[in-house]
Amino acid sequence: MKAGSKFLNAVSAVALSASMVATGTGIVTLASASVAEAATINRVEVRGATRVSPETVRANITIVPGKSFSNADIDSSVKRLYSTGYFSDVSINVSGGTLVVTVSENQLVNQVVFNGNRKIKDDKLQAVVRTRSLGPYSEATAEADIQAIKDAYAGIGRENVSVTTQVVPIAEGRVNLAFVINEGDRTKITAIKFVGNNAYSNGRLEAVISTKESGIFSFLSRKDVYNADKLRADEELLRQFYYNRGYADFRVVSSDAVLNEATNEYTVTITVEEGERYDFGTVNVESTVEGVNAEELKGLVRTSEGSIYKAKDVQESISAISKRVASQGYPFARVTPRGNRDFANRTIAVDYLVDQGERAYIERIEIRGNTRTRDYVIRREFDMSEGDAFNQEMITTAKRRLDALGYFSTVNISTQPGSASDRVVVIVDVQDQSTGSFGIGAGYSAGSGGGFLLEASIEEKNFLGRGQYIRLAAGRGDNSRTYNVSFTEPYFLGYRLAAGFDVFKNENDYDSDNYRYEDQGFSLRVTAPITERLSTTFRYNLTQMDYHGDRTELSTPYDRVIDGSPWTRSSISQTLTYNTLDDAQLPHEGILASATQEYAGLGGTSDFYKLTAKAKWYYTVNDDADIIASLSGGAGHVFKTGGEMEVFDQFQLGSNDIRGFERNGLGPRMSNGDSLGGTTYFTASAEATFPLPFVSRDAGFRGAIFADAGTLYGNEVNLTYKGATDTTKGGTGSSLRASVGLGLIWASPFGPLRVDYAIPVAKEDYDRVQNLKFGISSSF
Repeated sequence: MKAGSKFLNAVSAVALSASMVATGTGIVTLASASVAEAATINRVEVRGATRVSPETVRANITIVPGKSFSNADIDSSVKRLYSTGYFSDVSINVSGGTLVVTVSENQLVNQVVFNGNRKIKDDKLQAVVRTRSLGPYSEATAEADIQAIKDAYAGIGRENVSVTTQVVPIAEGRVNLAFVINEGDRTKITAIKFVGNNAYSNGRLEAVISTKESGIFSFLSRKDVYNADKLRADEELLRQFYYNRGYADFRVVSSDAVLNEATNEYTVTITVEEGERYDFGTVNVESTVEGVNAEELKGLVRTSEGSIYKAKDVQESISAISKRVASQGYPFARVTPRGNRDFANRTIAVDYLVDQGERAYIERIEIRGNTRTRDYVIRREFDMSEGDAFNQEMITTAKRRLDALGYFSTVNISTQPGSASDRVVVIVDVQDQSTGSFGIGAGYSAGSGGGFLLEASIEEKNFLGRGQYIRLAAGRGDNSRTYNVSFTEPYFLGYRLAAGFDVFKNENDYDSDNYRYEDQGFSLRVTAPITERLSTTFRYNLTQMDYHGDRTELSTPYDRVIDGSPWTRSSISQTLTYNTLDDAQLPHEGILASATQEYAGLGGTSDFYKLTAKAKWYYTVNDDADIIASLSGGAGHVFKTGGEMEVFDQFQLGSNDIRGFERNGLGPRMSNGDSLGGTTYFTASAEATFPLPFVSRDAGFRGAIFADAGTLYGNEVNLTYKGATDTTKGGTGSSLRASVGLGLIWASPFGPLRVDYAIPVAKEDYDRVQNLKFGISSSF
């Protein structure tokens, strides 16, 4: 039905004038009342409303009995009634002292259905459309829903989707609405080109941006989906990449995406201007704030003369100085870097000026765009709240934290003036992104009791929009089964404490060695940040193991050294973690280190004190070739604190520590070769990784060369006490083991996978070799 509006004002001093307004279904002509003098009415009469109550109509008009009104009130009332979506036509006229509102109701939607959709399920589409069952039917709303469906398909790379509607009338003014969808083919990105880059190759820059060329597994990762906002974000990634490598004058000239409609493929072209590369010149700190000593702040500066200019070092210096000055009682102090370029020497001198900024307070923090994540999850990343002093550095820190969460595709924080000159409104614009994932992992061990292992997991990093982490995993191998559940609340009791638990169960059945065992347990943990880079974690751990062996065969060390079953370990532990990695998935620089102490003896059969430590350092050898070197080391020692040491309490080393050896393949053992573990170990490793030649970097493949070394020695297990028939121990010396090898790493859609082939170059005769290792890659 064509929408229309008719105004007839019977008041004597009224002149009619024509005007045009937009309604829900198009442009219609209104006879708008131009009131020469104020008019009043005694009552409002509603006509034509059957499903919608007269009270609802009256509630949506601005004219009330006994109060004067004008033509503006009539226009406003008509627009409000149309905006409800319930009416296809509205007319208002005055008869004597009565305001007569005549409406024609829209048809009612009986059911909304989707036909032809396979790639996006009904519940996902229902969430993006505005038309609802038992709600009013509106052609304008249906058209908007068509565009919303197209946008949803564009988000998964199907921009040539077509959507039409079918409206089927049924009895009593009701209709069924069907959206008929032809999903079409995926829109691919056939090529990403860079123009103007000389310092870095196309392949290196392709690895920086999040938009990727279409490949075999693109339908899983969906990184080849073109999105204008995503391309803008890629521009910022390129800026940060160059700014942190000395190119302070870098800029993106343009970024364009051209669609070939014949092949349904995009070609993305990014034109850049690199500029010159700079080093840091002289670095100084100045202060105009009385009571702030600039000399005392120089030790906080992360930039040094002669080093490569890096924007992140400047930002970290600003952050460190700002926090120190604020802690000294100057919340309004402002730190401003001033750069002075020396074009001849290609250096940038930086002066950090500490001055008194404007006294401003936060009036409110306004959060927009979050459709899933709760407001409080975003607010808690700010170290300030309404009424606190405004500090730009805290805003920068909050943005960095929000970006690191991984909950949002974009995060933008801006400010606008508040209700007074010293009030600031902080605007946080975010866009939620998918945080759930389904993963499949695989591993292989060629050693004794080895075989293939497959693991499936479900992970959600933002459970119910509350910022909570949950993971469920189950694995099955030739001789084993594993089950794991993890949960983390990142802000326990409202504090920046990450509290959670882990529950696990492992079943192992080694038929060839005539034994099987099960271990199950849980750990409770809480992690507290000490600084932005340093954190500490406290855990309570409880593990119980049930062992079943063939004591007639006496084929394993556990038959000889375990005094009964089940065996229980109840322990507490504390870990310090230091992390400066620039990227958790593919680090190019930084340090990841941890030190752990554990005490067992809170009940159970274990009684010991353990100290372990490990560290890994990453360094980029060649930035353009993307060659990354790493050095790592680890050590541990266990002290017996009471009773007798159990074999399971000692350290075991294998392919995860020194590649080329079996699980428990080296260290102290019995005369028949069965492993006993050791009380002390040292490990070291050197590795270099690089993109595979002649393979697109978007495929995620990297090669590796490595060398591992280490030793495991010492033994506190009392075989005589355990009643073993063979009490001979060997291999307790600290002889060095070492290996060299090659690796293949794949950042697959199922998780980071890795295959290593290692050859031992230093070993003992009783060590067990395993050349091939296939499993999941990790930072340690």
